[in-house]
Amino acid sequence: VQLQASGGGLVQTGDSLSLSCAKSGRTNYVIGWFRQAPGKEREFVAAIIWGGGSTYYSDSLKGRFTISRDNIRNTVYLQMDSLNTEDTALYYCAANKGYLPSTYSFPGAYNYWGQGTQVTVSS
Repeated sequence: VQLQASGGGLVQTGDSLSLSCAKSGRTNYVIGWFRQAPGKEREFVAAIIWGGGSTYYSDSLKGRFTISRDNIRNTVYLQMDSLNTEDTALYYCAANKGYLPSTYSFPGAYNYWGQGTQVTVSS
C-alpha cells in the first residue's frame, strides 16, 4: 500500500483546510490521520474503516475535524475547520491492516505511512 498526503499549506486562525490521502490498491484497511508538531510526539487525529466507513476521532479534535473517504477516487479526506495555531504540524496519513478499534489511535499499529503534508496556522 502506498499513501500520498497532500493539501497542506499556510492558513490563518479560523480558516478551514482539507487534506487528501490518496492510496494505492483496493484494500479495506483502516486509514488514519496523525500529526506531529516540532518537539512533540506524533498525535492521533482521526481514522476511518475503508470498508464500512466507521470513523474514530481524537476527543480533543472531534467537532472541528471530519474524516471521510471516496471509494471511486480511492482517497481519504480530512476536513479541518476553525483552525488555530496549535493545529500547526506535519500531518501524516497511514494504513492499518488490523481491525481492533482500541489500536487505531496508536501510531505503532499502522503498517504504512505517507510522507506528510505541512499545515501552518498563523495568528
